[in-house]
Amino acid sequence: MATVDPNVRAAPAQERGGTGRGYAAAVGAYCLWGLSPAFWPLLEPADAVESVAHRVAWTLIGMLGVITVARRWGDLRGLPWRTWALITAGSVLIAVNWGTYIWSTTHAHVVDAALGYYATPLVSVLLAVVVLRERLRPAQWAAIGLAVAAVVVMTVGTGRLPWITLVLAVSFGLYGLVKNRVPLDPIPGLTAEGFLLGPLAIVFIVGIQIAGIGTFTGHGVGHALLLVAAGPVTALPLLLFAVGAKRLPLATLGVLQYINPTLQFLYGVLLNDEPMPPSRWVGVALVWAALALFTADALRAGRQPSVSGSRRTPLRRAPRRGPRTPTPG
Repeated sequence: MATVDPNVRAAPAQERGGTGRGYAAAVGAYCLWGLSPAFWPLLEPADAVESVAHRVAWTLIGMLGVITVARRWGDLRGLPWRTWALITAGSVLIAVNWGTYIWSTTHAHVVDAALGYYATPLVSVLLAVVVLRERLRPAQWAAIGLAVAAVVVMTVGTGRLPWITLVLAVSFGLYGLVKNRVPLDPIPGLTAEGFLLGPLAIVFIVGIQIAGIGTFTGHGVGHALLLVAAGPVTALPLLLFAVGAKRLPLATLGVLQYINPTLQFLYGVLLNDEPMPPSRWVGVALVWAALALFTADALRAGRQPSVSGSRRTPLRRAPRRGPRTPTPG
C-alpha cells in the first residue's frame, strides 16, 4: 500500500487555491489506498516479499522521472548524514509496513489491516507521549484507552493477538515519527527512500530470477505488467495526496483519512467474506468510538483561537511530532 511522508504540512489559507481540486485530489488518494486490497492479490504467484521488491524497484524508477520533471533534485543535495540516517530508518519501517500489508491482503486479513490504519493516529499520539514527552488532553487519553480495550477484546475473543493490526499501526506510527524529522516533502522523500531500498530490491529480484524462483518471467506478459504496475499504484495516490495537502487544512485531511480504512474494512467484510465473530465487532466498535472521540477533540482544539487571533496558527506552528494526517503504509 502506498504511503506518504507524514511531514506534509497544509499551506496557509492565503496560499491555498482551488479547494475543490484539493478535495478531489485528497479523496482520490484515499479511495485509491482504500481499494488497493483488490490489486495486490493480482500479483500472485509472487509472494509478499517479491511483491514488495517490485513495488520498491518500480516506484524508484517512476519517482526518478517525477523528480526530474518537477526539478526537485536540489532537495536531495547536501543533506547531512543524520538526515540520511533518518531516511534509512524510515525506509526499513515502511518496508516492514508494506510487506505486512501485502501479506494481509493476499491471506484474507484485510479487516486486520484496516484496523491497523484506523489505529495509526492513536499510536502516533502515544508515541508522542513516550518518545517526545508530550502531554495529552484527557480526551486523547480516553481514546487511547478505548483502543487498548479493543486489542484486549479481540485477543481474548479470537484467542490470538491481532499482530497484523499492531505491526501496521506501530510501524507506520514510528515511520511518521522518523519522517517528521526529515525536511522533505513526498516527492523527494519517496525518491530518497528509493535510493536506499531500490538497489537492494533490484538485486533481490535479479537473484531470485537467476535462482529460478522469481515470477517476473515465465508467467506471461500480463503478470510482468502487473508487477511493473506496482510502481504507479504506489506513486499515484502519493502525488494526489500531495496536491490535496497543499490546498486543504490539516483538520480536513485528518477527517478524510478515514475513507481509506473504511473502504478496506468494507472490502474485507463484504467482498472478501472475512469472519467477523462478536468479539471482533466489539473491537471494531471500540476502535471507531476511540477515533470519534480523538477526531472530535482534535477538531475542537484546532478551532480554538491563538493569542494572535488566528484560528489556524496553532496547526501551522505546532512542533514536529507524529503524523498529523496518517496514511497507509
